[in-house]
Amino acid sequence: MTPIEQEIEGIVDSILEDYRHGRDIDKLDPFQHPDKAVVIDMIGKLLRIVYPGSSRDKTYRIYNTKHNLSMLIEDVMYNLNKQIAIALRAAMPEQEAQEKAQELSLEFFRAIPGIRAVAQTDAEAFYDGDPAASSIDEIIFCYPGLFAITVYRLAHVLYTLKVPMLPRIMTEHAHSVTGIDINPGATIGKYFFIDHGTGIVVGETTVIGDHVKVYQGVTLGALTTRGGQSLRGKKRHPTIEDNVTIYAGASILGGGTVIGRDSVIGSNVFITHSIPPCTTVSVKSQELQFKPRSCEGNCSACPKPEPFWEEQK
Repeated sequence: MTPIEQEIEGIVDSILEDYRHGRDIDKLDPFQHPDKAVVIDMIGKLLRIVYPGSSRDKTYRIYNTKHNLSMLIEDVMYNLNKQIAIALRAAMPEQEAQEKAQELSLEFFRAIPGIRAVAQTDAEAFYDGDPAASSIDEIIFCYPGLFAITVYRLAHVLYTLKVPMLPRIMTEHAHSVTGIDINPGATIGKYFFIDHGTGIVVGETTVIGDHVKVYQGVTLGALTTRGGQSLRGKKRHPTIEDNVTIYAGASILGGGTVIGRDSVIGSNVFITHSIPPCTTVSVKSQELQFKPRSCEGNCSACPKPEPFWEEQK
C-alpha cells in the first residue's frame, strides 16, 4: 500500500469512528426519513394534476386523457402514502403509521378540487395584474410566482393535516427553484399575486387575505427570533388584510402587526406596527446629489479639459 493510500485509509477510519458519538447528525438510517427526490418528483406530477394541460407525460402511451390522469393520480397517491408513512414512523409504530398514512393521503386528494379552485383565482390574479402576460397559459407555463404559490397550496394542505417534513421539503424545493420562500404554515387567501417574486419571504404564522399583490424582495417576517423554540406556536408574523399591495423591498414584521385592507405599502419601508385600512405608507424621497465628473475628454457631452500650458498662465 502506498503512503497516500495509507493516509486515505486512515482518514476514512477516523470519519467512520466519528459517527459513533451518538449526535443528532450521526444517524445512519437513510430509510428513516422521506426520500427528497421522490417528493420533488411528486411535485411535478401534482402540478400536472392541478394544471392537466400544462405538460405531457412521455411515459404513458394512452391517448385517453382521463385514463392518463387516473394512472397519474394513483401513482402519486401510492408514493405519497409511502412517504407519509416513513415520516410518521418516528412518532408511532410502523403498522399504525401505515394506516394513518393511508388516511392522510386520502384526505389530501379529497382536497385537490378545492386547491384547483383557488389556483384558478391565483392565475386570474396574475393575468389581471400583469400587463406583460399574454395569456393564462403563459402564466401557468412560465411564471415562477404561480409555481411557488401552487406548491405552497399543496404543501399547506399536508401541513394542516400535520404531516411531518413533507410540506417543508415541498416549499423549500420551490424556494430553491424560484427564490420565493413561502412557509407551508402561512395562511393565504384567494387571488394572490406575486409580481417578479425573487427574494420574497412569507413566515409560518403570516395571514394574507384575498386580492393581495406582493412585489419582489418583500419580507413578511418575525420581529425577533431570539426566543428560539420557546416561540413555537405563537403568532410571530404579520397579518395582511384584503386588497393590499406591497411594493418591492418592504419589510413588515411582528405577529401583532396588521396591515389594514385596501392599503398600499411603498418600496423599502420598514413596518413594525399596525396600519389602519385605506392607508398609503411610503418613504419620504431622499435628496439626490449630482456632482460633475471628468471623462478626460473622451465624452462628447463633457467640456474639454484646458491644455496644460493654459493652466500655467
